[in-house]
Amino acid sequence: MRIWLDGELRDADGARVSVFDHGLTVGDGVFETLKAQHGRAFALTRHLERLSRSARGLGLPEPDHDEVRRACAAVLEANPMPLGRLRITYTGGLSPLGSDRGEAGPTLVVALAESARRPDSTAVITVPWVRNERSAIAGLKSTSYAENVVALAEAHRAAASEALFANTRGRLCEGTGSNVFVVLDGELHTPPVTSGCLDGITRALVVEWTGAKVTDLPFEALEQAEEIFLTSTLRDVQAVRRIDGRDLPAAPGPVTAKAARIFDERSGADLDP
Repeated sequence: MRIWLDGELRDADGARVSVFDHGLTVGDGVFETLKAQHGRAFALTRHLERLSRSARGLGLPEPDHDEVRRACAAVLEANPMPLGRLRITYTGGLSPLGSDRGEAGPTLVVALAESARRPDSTAVITVPWVRNERSAIAGLKSTSYAENVVALAEAHRAAASEALFANTRGRLCEGTGSNVFVVLDGELHTPPVTSGCLDGITRALVVEWTGAKVTDLPFEALEQAEEIFLTSTLRDVQAVRRIDGRDLPAAPGPVTAKAARIFDERSGADLDP
């Protein structure tokens, strides 16, 4: 496995980030995960734009898009595989032990791991913890993922693949690594980014391509939903067949199936929509 680290490809065994990197010590970093099929990354331009938004939100220097594109291309060429998870990580770099950022400049890592196609449907749970929609990092794809690790472990203990959060106002927000869509009275809805959710790339494309409504919803909408599905880079559109103790036996329902079909067709026709 070959990894891009600070300007060059390196063997995985030789790719080392300092123990004083701010991304490690305090989670001062941002990242993007892209789907890569047969050496080609999907929606790279959108992911780079969001990487920049997240970096600006943390006060990091603007990443050089040309450099990141070169890094992605080099890693994809060096590691051929049919389906992969391409990860771009951009951190505050070498820094003192504490919240102050150092002067060395950012660290850029691009790595690739093999992936498998996700199942057509999955089980999810809801968790008692909340997203803070007023947080300084709300909506940023930050490497500070500890609360997601805790919630996802809870989901796995319940034989589920995802955990869904409300925000501090009791409104529907997102999953640990996914956006959520619900069907109510036959209409497709997803929470707004003001809920504190990530502005997911797949979420945005599904809204554009299906006409889904962006709606501020109570968390209890999950209990009334006729259909529920998740979106993310590697899930694409994935139906929910069970939420907590409630089965959705028809999953994927007709609205979900249509959304999945539209996404497959449109994404297959344009690698950089």
